[in-house]
Amino acid sequence: MEQFAQFSVDGQRLYGMVHTPDAEAPAQGWPSVVMVHGFTGNRVDHHRLLVLFSRLLAARGIASLRFDCRGSGESQGDFSEMTVSREVQDTQAAAEYLRNQPGIDPERVMLLGYSMGGMVASLAAGAIRAHRLLLWAPALPELWLPLLGGGVLPPTIIDRDGWPLGRAFLQELTRLRPLDAAAAWGGVAHVIHGDADTTCPPEWGVRYAGALACDAAAIPGGTHNFTSLDTTEMLYAESVRFLGGG
Repeated sequence: MEQFAQFSVDGQRLYGMVHTPDAEAPAQGWPSVVMVHGFTGNRVDHHRLLVLFSRLLAARGIASLRFDCRGSGESQGDFSEMTVSREVQDTQAAAEYLRNQPGIDPERVMLLGYSMGGMVASLAAGAIRAHRLLLWAPALPELWLPLLGGGVLPPTIIDRDGWPLGRAFLQELTRLRPLDAAAAWGGVAHVIHGDADTTCPPEWGVRYAGALACDAAAIPGGTHNFTSLDTTEMLYAESVRFLGGG
């Protein structure tokens, strides 16, 4: 079953989709996954990556919520106000929403973060009490530091391919410590990274895995968006193996 979701953060509405298996929920409820999209992404994402994965999970007995962070996709808010900290708040609210849905096991709510969503998920995992944490091609603040132009903040916004990227996003970059948050969390985690990723180097995935004390899986030929049928299939298979592990 697929059902539209909506919840609020600081008076702004966020929209998403809840996927549940087409079967009666077990007594303890279904395990579930909150999916966090990447920078300028949305709940569909590149070549429908999150949509198709949610449907695959539902067929395997795992529910999910994919949602648009504030200022992205169909959710309210302006992208110029977007910061990583705000997306952490959005993710916490999404997890609370999913945890309270009928048929969901509140003790087995997991997190999946893709690209910048991986950084967001790492920062949010502790507060959410995530049952498991899965990172796809996770980003680090270093990805955006070149936008500071020698350490000088823009007076208002910069035009990033038509996206109004705000000063506040850049201002907090140097204060973010996603690897420290990952190390402090201490739960069950897994990292998957394409070995041909030129946006977020595979070495970043190794650094996250080191902080999380977990395994990292390399997808041969995988780009940042896993832009081939073969690499997407490998990504999904490895992800289902981990998320279905109990």
